[in-house]
Amino acid sequence: MTAASAPTGFLPEDEVSAARARELADAGSAWLLDVREPFEWEAGHAPGAHHIPLGELGERQHELPEDQQILVVCRSGHRSRMVTDALNQANYPAANVAGGMGAWQASGGPIQRDDGTPGAIA
Repeated sequence: MTAASAPTGFLPEDEVSAARARELADAGSAWLLDVREPFEWEAGHAPGAHHIPLGELGERQHELPEDQQILVVCRSGHRSRMVTDALNQANYPAANVAGGMGAWQASGGPIQRDDGTPGAIA
């Protein structure tokens, strides 16, 4: 699915700002997919994000929602851009979070560890 052919109810663009991603995730309007490596996730991630490392995405694709907007994030936005393009090609409604977790944090987004304590971007 390309951004131009996105069905009604999904984002028409294939990239969103971190601030917009936070709004959508906080409202329950999007499924936040973190594709970073396990050590990056363990250091800190966005609350409510789902973790599927890039290298595991093929075997775990069945975990992705087909009927919900997927927002893809990584550290800087490069890996998530590749994943977003691949997901859109496979007809998933995906958008890249521009600037990744760095932009997420800069926009005031919290970063936490699995136990809920404050985290950091690795």
